[in-house]
Amino acid sequence: MTGLAERLRSGETLISGWTQLPEPLVAELVARQGFDAVAMDMQHGLHDLQSVMRSITGVAYAGKPAVVRIAVGDNATASRVLDFGAEAVIAPMINTAADAKALVAATKYPPVGDRSWGPIRALTVLGVPDLPTQLHTANQTTMVFAMVETARALDVVDEILGVEGLDGVFMGPSDLSVTLSGGKEIAATAAWLDEPIRRLADRANAVGKIAGAFAVNPARARFFIECGYRFVALGADQTYLAEGAKAMLAAVKAS
Repeated sequence: MTGLAERLRSGETLISGWTQLPEPLVAELVARQGFDAVAMDMQHGLHDLQSVMRSITGVAYAGKPAVVRIAVGDNATASRVLDFGAEAVIAPMINTAADAKALVAATKYPPVGDRSWGPIRALTVLGVPDLPTQLHTANQTTMVFAMVETARALDVVDEILGVEGLDGVFMGPSDLSVTLSGGKEIAATAAWLDEPIRRLADRANAVGKIAGAFAVNPARARFFIECGYRFVALGADQTYLAEGAKAMLAAVKAS
């Protein structure tokens, strides 16, 4: 299969599933529903290292790339999930260029970063034929996204985007609404967020980096794509389950 990095760099717009439940079968099922990728959330979701490792395998078995959002500042885990076979890492609360540089150091091999060697599971999951191939291709075939989701990060977004080895930024609308409102609102779909949301995509696209975002519903996903975001995560597994059950029950009761 064509990898996530190659597809994004070729100009495609991709829609990712998102999982919070620590059950590999759920991640595999989501991967089989037409999403271009599936993310496992270790920041606010219930995933741990074991569930992520097994979910990556299930997603790969379904023929899709796996993405992992790590916890805040957990660069050691960023390196580990790449060793498990994840094709991309999303790191939350990257507020400075120094934060971004530390993230790149953990996720890219020299000379770009300082990622430690040990991708034994990744070789199997990703079908890498040998160790030299992994060493010479991993920096291009795996991606690292810095979440820009605070007023502080927006102020220095060009510095963050300028960090060598950082593949893109990922916008978190909920935290963005909290920080830009000074803690007064949680409003992921508020119209007053539209300008900074557009600005972030414009800045990323201007320097040839990928803009990603989390969309709470299809309407916001369409808006993000119109703004120039090309890696959009849509909803989450708990929502998929709840909405599917509601729709089926409503259809029965309406008949």
